[in-house]
Amino acid sequence: MNQVTTKKEGALATNLFEADANQGAQNISQEDLALPFLKILGQLSPEVNKRDGKYVEGAEPGKIINTVTNELYDDIDVIPCHYKRQYVEWQDRGTSTGAPVAIHDADSDIVSQTTRDKTYKDRLPNGNYLENTANHFVLLCGKNPGTALISMKSTQLKVSRKWNSMMMGIKMQGKNGLFTPPTYSHIYNLKTVQMSNDKGTWFGWDVSKKGPVTQKDLYDMAKNFAISVGKGEVETKVETKETKSEFSL
Repeated sequence: MNQVTTKKEGALATNLFEADANQGAQNISQEDLALPFLKILGQLSPEVNKRDGKYVEGAEPGKIINTVTNELYDDIDVIPCHYKRQYVEWQDRGTSTGAPVAIHDADSDIVSQTTRDKTYKDRLPNGNYLENTANHFVLLCGKNPGTALISMKSTQLKVSRKWNSMMMGIKMQGKNGLFTPPTYSHIYNLKTVQMSNDKGTWFGWDVSKKGPVTQKDLYDMAKNFAISVGKGEVETKVETKETKSEFSL
């Protein structure tokens, strides 16, 4: 069998690539891209188990991971671009495929059909339960900015509400008086902290404000992502439940 060998050459000049920028990607829209999740790794996450096929080198509980690139972070700066709350319908473990049964808008009347069971789950008449989920669409800052989704639920809803309050609490002086700037006008730092209650210990989000965006190109990227999500051009997906979530504590 013939093999084609190529001589290893040095890297091509950047200006050569720049001259052909975006060629080959003309038909790729936001709908064709995989939107990564930023999630916190826990004790039961497959990424921290060296015997699991999804193991990621260097992964450990409390780290933040990008589910598409598998990049790990102790903390990361992000720009919040859009917020959307939903009710995700799940089956109980053992009967579930790990994927949600359905996703309902926050203003859906489906919540009125639920009853709270002894495990504090909101049960529907069909036996499934709803999980109140806060979705934060963000732009990742750094040398290679990219988009991602952060889903907060259960114990992390309190963090989500605090973050929203931080964003809405920012006021700036304009020519017509005080105004609330767009959420994508400021950068926030995300890290993890250990949390606990009478059911156990887990890692959760910690959000702090860093300051306003100072780069025009970064601001434009965040604004364009916000517009795309607002138009429904970015599909909101839900992480599958592979293991018991620490956030269900």
